[in-house]
Amino acid sequence: MERAVTAIVFGHNGQDGQYLCQLLKREGINVIGISRSGGGLVGDVSDYVFVKSQIEQHQPKYIFHLAAKSTTHHSALFENHQTICTGTLNILEAVRLNNPEAKVFLSGSAMQFKNEGVPIDEQTAFDASSAYSVARIQSVYAARYYRQRFNLKVYIGYFFNHDSPYRTEQHVNQKIAQAVIRIANGSDEKLELGNIDVKKEFNYAGDIIEAVWLLVNQNSVFEAVIGSGSAYSIKQWLEYCFKKIGKRWEDYVVLKKDFVSEYRLLVSNPETIKSIGWRKKLSFNQLADSMIEEAFK
Repeated sequence: MERAVTAIVFGHNGQDGQYLCQLLKREGINVIGISRSGGGLVGDVSDYVFVKSQIEQHQPKYIFHLAAKSTTHHSALFENHQTICTGTLNILEAVRLNNPEAKVFLSGSAMQFKNEGVPIDEQTAFDASSAYSVARIQSVYAARYYRQRFNLKVYIGYFFNHDSPYRTEQHVNQKIAQAVIRIANGSDEKLELGNIDVKKEFNYAGDIIEAVWLLVNQNSVFEAVIGSGSAYSIKQWLEYCFKKIGKRWEDYVVLKKDFVSEYRLLVSNPETIKSIGWRKKLSFNQLADSMIEEAFK
């Protein structure tokens, strides 16, 4: 009897992990979801003995490393180093020794590139501008080492901004969407925001995960920027969300004085990921609809 295909997903409880696990199950793949917070197998990707035991035991065809604390704050320096950097090394070394035919996917970030206000692609230089970007950059170089030295199939997807109903309110798009829902239900709260003229991508997490799946199922492209190449301002998101409930955003938003944003424009050049067949499906408006309407259910 042929053995079922297995995938291990580190960080399966996060937004991306949830969409990935759903996709894998639709593909008939046995999913081993791992995170520190439970909901599946409890474990820490920074623990080499644990990681090695899981890879040795399950012999997965796919391993996805999505675990990270989604913040660029310096306060997360050690946590992100352990999760992203040490976690990457743990996975790659365990794969080298126990399952060298496995395909490994590592999530990267738009925030690890030098941003000069032009579309970013795979050739854009890295920029160690935060503790988070340092961890991401180190992870990439580890991946390249194992790919070149040991011929491991290690893929990296550099994620640009993406959201969904699974997002937490730590992220501004969801912060706005949830406030809009509360205001529609009678709240008179004031929403405090920074620079609403900042432009970024408003992608749907489910679309981004479909790009990941395409990436790991071919062997010609191993690193790809994953984004739409279309940028919108936070102000446009505000306007659309408040218009849906018949309110003026100006009546509910307080802008922080002297707020300094990390960038004014963050947008991708997605030609590489498009070259292997990926296309964005959900539009800006459809993404907002899904995040606001989900909260009414």
